[in-house]
Amino acid sequence: MWSLLNKLQKNLVWGIPIAMVLGIVFGVLFDATPLKSFIIPVTFIMIYPMMATLNIKSVLSGKDLRLQIFTQVINFIVVPFIVFYIGKLMLSGQDPRYGLWAVGLFLIGVLPTSGMTISWTGFARGNKEAATKMVIFGLVIGALAAPLYTKLFMGAVVDVNMLHMFKQIALFIFAPMAAGLITQEVLKRKYGNEVWNERLKPKFPPFSALGVVMIAFLAMSLKARSIVANPSDLLKIIVPLLVFYFITYLMLSIIGRIFFKREDAIAMVFGVVMRDLSIALAIAMTAFGKEGMTIALLISLAYVIQIQSAAWYVKIVDLIFGPLPKTIVPAGPPEVKTAEQPSELSDVPNKTVTDETALIDNSNLPVFKRILYATDMSETAKHAMRYACALGRMSSGNVIVLHVIPDMLEEFSNGMGIDLKEHDGEGEWSELNRRGIATAKSAVQNRILENHKNVESESGHCPLNQENVIIKVGNPVKNIVSTAKEGDYELIIMGTHGHGKIGQALIGSVASEVIRISEIPVMVVKLS
Repeated sequence: MWSLLNKLQKNLVWGIPIAMVLGIVFGVLFDATPLKSFIIPVTFIMIYPMMATLNIKSVLSGKDLRLQIFTQVINFIVVPFIVFYIGKLMLSGQDPRYGLWAVGLFLIGVLPTSGMTISWTGFARGNKEAATKMVIFGLVIGALAAPLYTKLFMGAVVDVNMLHMFKQIALFIFAPMAAGLITQEVLKRKYGNEVWNERLKPKFPPFSALGVVMIAFLAMSLKARSIVANPSDLLKIIVPLLVFYFITYLMLSIIGRIFFKREDAIAMVFGVVMRDLSIALAIAMTAFGKEGMTIALLISLAYVIQIQSAAWYVKIVDLIFGPLPKTIVPAGPPEVKTAEQPSELSDVPNKTVTDETALIDNSNLPVFKRILYATDMSETAKHAMRYACALGRMSSGNVIVLHVIPDMLEEFSNGMGIDLKEHDGEGEWSELNRRGIATAKSAVQNRILENHKNVESESGHCPLNQENVIIKVGNPVKNIVSTAKEGDYELIIMGTHGHGKIGQALIGSVASEVIRISEIPVMVVKLS
């Protein structure tokens, strides 16, 4: 089941059009009226998973106030006027359906940006943290502004019950948001941040993708016979949609080039263009009675254009804003060895790179979305963080930091050849061990975050935050390999040696063992 949901999430570009075609076929062959009862639960399935994975704390972090203000001004002042006048110019006529389609276009423009903003910003290697803030701010502002704007601009075309619309928005935005945040907090408290980030959080987005496909199927099923009877309607409504998306992409690309750096400009583009069609469709189908089905037809078609246009925009984003800087990491010539499933370190097929730009610009380099950076806090490990950040940024992936603290009681017992727990009493040693581990965890986490800030100040955004730091206790090799396997990581990055001669031998041995038994590629970075 998970594999199917993941495939669906990765192939929404085709999944939505296929669902729409199947919806039309179903609606023509069968009476789709009973499907109306599924609109609200399916919408919840679509919106709730996105809310459960939002990082609300990110709203209070960062220094991108100018970018956020710019984006929301465009979202809720410029875009509503654009969709209103496109509707007025291109969807005017005696047929009342034109006015309803104009309402659908206006809903697209006045409701907030969607959670897909974050995904597409990541695909285009933009500022995902800024994109997350845009989604959260947009949800709040759009929820409050949409009923008022719709009444003000479209009240002459369709009866707008503002109170009813507020209730629908509360149902489709604030209720899933509250449920999602509660879910996130409960799971974090029960299982910890590590399990949440590694194993639970990735399970939610595929369900959202399933909800999108299901709602597209429902919308087309309920309108299928009308579409078949009037196929020219699709042509009439696709033209203003194309005009809207073209104007928006063009305007945002120009503004982004002039006023913002590459990563922020990309976030702004998708923070405006990726409208929350899910909420727009749900409101259209529940807040406007029988006329809602006609409004929903245009919004359903917008799914296809929005996703297809985003996919194409990602392909040309480097032409618009320029490629990522070639020299991302400023340090001297390191040695990097990569290996995949070797039997012995001496047998590792390795590649030595003496210029970091060669590593970054290698067109054959795989894209790693989940990178495990294993650190022993040595200078070499700190240097390896630069590589982890650069690869994570280049792949729009996540860098997860792992530090393994030795179990003091176990280490001392092994070194002395006796079980100290039995010799001097389990309680006393266990308490000493516990206090030592707690102190070490706090210190290590602070140092990791300090190193992260230093790397960002030197090299730019690094896709790592406080919630991504994993600290474990026990055998380093076993913990690194097991964490990589359980978390479905695609690459392990680590340094070659630690502190002093003993550290060099120990960490060198750890790297060798990790390379020998790891089932995924391992990158080992040497300082010089």
